[in-house]
Amino acid sequence: MDIQSILDTTLPGLGYELVDFELTAQGDLRVFIDKTGGITVEDCATVSNHLSRVFMVEDVDYKRLEISSPGLDRPLKKAADFVRFSGSLAKVKTRLPIEGQKNFIGRIEGCTDDTVTLHCEGKNIAIRLADIDRARLKPEFKF
Repeated sequence: MDIQSILDTTLPGLGYELVDFELTAQGDLRVFIDKTGGITVEDCATVSNHLSRVFMVEDVDYKRLEISSPGLDRPLKKAADFVRFSGSLAKVKTRLPIEGQKNFIGRIEGCTDDTVTLHCEGKNIAIRLADIDRARLKPEFKF
């Protein structure tokens, strides 16, 4: 079983969403989790303890396990992410130019049929999920 499959099957059962993971060349395994209401240190400890045991049973090779929240500038990877954060400000970089540009900052209007609608500079831009290179929430601070 690969790491992606293990995380995809284990985390939802614990009540968490897998946002992303990375395995570095040095053997560090970083897992980014989320849940409604945000992630606490206790959540990270719970997931770390559970995954350590699962990885031992599944014989997953890593040197150090890090569990973390995705942060305020959370990556957006799946259609469900864009639906969940509809109305939020996002920074999107496309693989190829759309209307002459590759970088967009705008409000997420929604996602249907694997196409994200982003409201930028007074107009809506439709971007296919497959054309997105990177997307992250852009934190907004209101005083």
